[in-house]
Amino acid sequence: MKDDTGWQDLIAVELLEPGWVTEASLGARRLAVYDTPTGVHVSLALCNHGGANLCDGYFDGHVIECPLHQGAFDVRDGRPVSAPATRPMKVFDTRVENGMIQIRV
Repeated sequence: MKDDTGWQDLIAVELLEPGWVTEASLGARRLAVYDTPTGVHVSLALCNHGGANLCDGYFDGHVIECPLHQGAFDVRDGRPVSAPATRPMKVFDTRVENGMIQIRV
């Protein structure tokens, strides 16, 4: 049985910057939406190391680099992939339904 609890519409797929990062918000949460070669992923927009907006960082494939200190994270699971980032970033379960990107909150 499909569990549909906790899913919230975030942004229409057509509003994404293809192959890049798009900023979105859900209530007070600022989020980064990543259009990757293997699908869409979503994280908190603020870097957990220095508080910079990850939407302003360099994005390549599945890796987002913080614009402040160049720490980098894998957007699929949030794990840090280069220093000075050492803690995983917060990522959300993500799906596409009826042309909308949804996250589980």
